[in-house]
Amino acid sequence: VQLVESGGGLVQAGGSLRLSCAASGFTSDDYAIGWFRQAPGKEREGVACINSADKSAHLADFVQGRFTMSTDTAKSTVFLQMNSLKTDDTAVYYCAVGRDCSVKVVGDVGQAYIRYLERWGQGTLVTVSS
Repeated sequence: VQLVESGGGLVQAGGSLRLSCAASGFTSDDYAIGWFRQAPGKEREGVACINSADKSAHLADFVQGRFTMSTDTAKSTVFLQMNSLKTDDTAVYYCAVGRDCSVKVVGDVGQAYIRYLERWGQGTLVTVSS
């Protein structure tokens, strides 16, 4: 499987960006694909994921109401629409594929979680300025 992200950039707080992840080379119709992010000096966080089989999707608590994840099956592309961006959203965003998308509570915060991660994209930098 190959994953290629695009769409990162610099945006002011309150603005929007849409990330894309073009996926290819799947050997199964049953997989999970999602977005993760990592800010400098911080742990990686699960932002959003979706199961291909039943289209069940999960968003992290900290992006609920601001981010949405969608798919274009015909183009094998997943999107992360990010609205009302905050400076805390600054991070490198990675697309990843594996199995079993769900929610995992880390501390008191629910994050998107993919149980068996198999492949990562190269990442795209999102910088939100104040």
